[in-house]
Amino acid sequence: MRLRTLSLVTLLLVAAVAPVSGAAAVGSNGFEQQTTTTQAQACSFPYSATDATGTEVTLDSDPDRIVTLNPSAAQTMWEIGARDEVVGVSQYAAYLDGAAEKQNVSGPNGASVERVLAANPDLVLVPSSSYGASKDRVDQLRAQGVPVFVFGEGTSLAYVANKTERIGRLTGNCEAGAEVANDVRDSVSQMRSVLEDEEKPVGLNYFYGYTSGSNTFIGDVMTTAGLRNGAAEANVSGFAQINDETVVEMNPEYVVAPEESPVPANEAWNSTTAIREGNVVRVNTNYLQQPAPRSVDAAETIMRAVHPEAYEEYQQIQTGNGTATGSEASDATAAETTTTVVVDDTPPESETEAGTEPETGTETGADSPGFGVLAGLVALVGAALLAARR
Repeated sequence: MRLRTLSLVTLLLVAAVAPVSGAAAVGSNGFEQQTTTTQAQACSFPYSATDATGTEVTLDSDPDRIVTLNPSAAQTMWEIGARDEVVGVSQYAAYLDGAAEKQNVSGPNGASVERVLAANPDLVLVPSSSYGASKDRVDQLRAQGVPVFVFGEGTSLAYVANKTERIGRLTGNCEAGAEVANDVRDSVSQMRSVLEDEEKPVGLNYFYGYTSGSNTFIGDVMTTAGLRNGAAEANVSGFAQINDETVVEMNPEYVVAPEESPVPANEAWNSTTAIREGNVVRVNTNYLQQPAPRSVDAAETIMRAVHPEAYEEYQQIQTGNGTATGSEASDATAAETTTTVVVDDTPPESETEAGTEPETGTETGADSPGFGVLAGLVALVGAALLAARR
């Protein structure tokens, strides 16, 4: 539920109130040309940036062939409208529409160097967990002269926004990357604003024996959605195993779990408020487990379950019209489509490769000159805002 038409809205409103004259038209065109030129200069190549490994990565020209070694990077490319530039994805990005058309670069135990090289990439994007499991493969790719950019571990939705902006810059999609990043920031700010005075119940994220403690982006998703992170309050840091004794002491009021991942049904868990009251919030696996723009959708799912009234207020801010339409309700439901969880022996790091990939108008009349045009533009703005939601 993110607003993706801010630039369009701004231009429409400027056009609506600007005087219709030759001078104004020239001035408007001049401003647009200046903005375009500035943006082009800011997004020019060659470009160099230092990645999480301390390596300076230099791109001599705008990369046209991108390989993503984890689904979070792929999801980000999809969200900034650059999926056509992606030529290779990991097997866990299969949920993304059109991913089946890309080269699968996964091997038996992670990325296949041979498959990555066969895709002839101009740039390889490597999230932190992939690097941790495949450092030697990154070294092999770099030895072949392939630019590889490794990201650090995500610990918050702010990180997700910054990473989105960085991917936009690296791939020459600066404007789109910045727009989606700001959508994430705006949505987070709006959620926190409507939840400011709400009582925050204790929540616990659970995934096959592991939980998300402090300094995790899933923990930040939960607190942004109006929960307290019980694991963090129990001094759990990062992604770590959690035992029954801690669960009983914590007594979570809500359990947040990826779809289809089991929640224990033993005596300890059954004694908690969350299980006794049926407060298990199931979230799309690919949105909850990947530090990418759709993490906001995960936060929205949690918020809707825990704070339904605040969620409605948030939804009104997002749509800009004060009411939720039937299509919007359908979109919210669609965000919870069942996915398949892929389980292995590793803990769910910040980028666990688990998972599989969301109009109305009012016609107003007036006799005064120009009012009909302005009203039409305002109606178009409203429709654009509605259509921009997932």
